[in-house]
Amino acid sequence: MAKILVVDDSKFMRLTLKNMLEKGGGHTVIGEAGSDVEAVIQYQKLQPELVTMDIIMPLESGLSAVKEIMKADPKARIIMVSAMGQEKIMEESQQLGAKGFVEKPVTQQALLDAINKAML
Repeated sequence: MAKILVVDDSKFMRLTLKNMLEKGGGHTVIGEAGSDVEAVIQYQKLQPELVTMDIIMPLESGLSAVKEIMKADPKARIIMVSAMGQEKIMEESQQLGAKGFVEKPVTQQALLDAINKAML
């Protein structure tokens, strides 16, 4: 199972994702971040196998964190998790290197399916 960094500006959403990942999926959440800047720092510090990344954040968007993480580690596995299911944003996140996209409200099955696909 994967070691995961959960990134979302909502503490409640981070807890929800953590529960889905650990209790339902057998994964280990090794860290959390509430902003794009914190996400990049935590990624470098923890070296997770996968990141769940929200798009809307207080400072910059999650897309800026994806850019920074992918620049530092082109093999990073990032799954976007956002209510913003617009095609343009999904395409941009994939162009930046994201391996998947899960729309909020998140279902456990959709999240685990996206992670399993990204881990191949």
